[in-house]
Amino acid sequence: MITEKMTQDLIGRQAFDARGEKIGKIGQVYVDDRNGAPTWATVHTGLFGTKESFVPLDGADVKGGDVALSVEKAQVKDAPHMGDTAEHLDASDEQELRRHYGANGHTGHDGRSADTSAGTGRRGADDAMTRSEERLRVGTETEEAGRVRLRKYVVTEQQTVTVPVTHEEVTLEREPIENGRSGSATIGEAEHEVTLHAEKPVVGTTTEAVERVRLNTETVTEDRTVSGTVRKEKVEIDDPKHHLDR
Repeated sequence: MITEKMTQDLIGRQAFDARGEKIGKIGQVYVDDRNGAPTWATVHTGLFGTKESFVPLDGADVKGGDVALSVEKAQVKDAPHMGDTAEHLDASDEQELRRHYGANGHTGHDGRSADTSAGTGRRGADDAMTRSEERLRVGTETEEAGRVRLRKYVVTEQQTVTVPVTHEEVTLEREPIENGRSGSATIGEAEHEVTLHAEKPVVGTTTEAVERVRLNTETVTEDRTVSGTVRKEKVEIDDPKHHLDR
């Protein structure tokens, strides 16, 4: 027999039918609002467990960590669909389920199933709501920011260089002749020529390599501030009858 204390422990357990055939895992448990006794549960069935079917917990028990139901797998497969997000089973929903399961659908612990059907509510694993928020995920990506080319061209400039040059000049050298050493001498006209030489600057150019130039890249790290819009969920209480003030 499944008691109120076992309610939360049922979530996620494997359910088997009366013949021991595997049906699916328990998804939600519905309890009697008056006494908290578990009365109905949903079981994930179908391909990949995408369908939720209601099963009665009357006559069910926990055996070896699994839930043994008192109904057959075929009944669960053909159970009426009550919606995937049903928060509460009203009287008409429970009556439809009882008609489908027959005697196994009787969930009245005091012999009056109609009284309990009016107060069957949903209880999750911890009766909590999950609130979600978006977060900014900041990263970096590399993009082309521009291109730089290395190009050489020719310019003409005037340069002035001082160059030392030499030239020859004429000097007159006189050598006295001692008597008797000059031999015979004659008087008349004579001429002697000397060739003078001089250097002059000569301008020319030669080409020679002076340096090698190349383009390199370096990585510079800087801080930039980015901003974006994120969404987050907030919760509020709708309590028109002020139950929380009691």
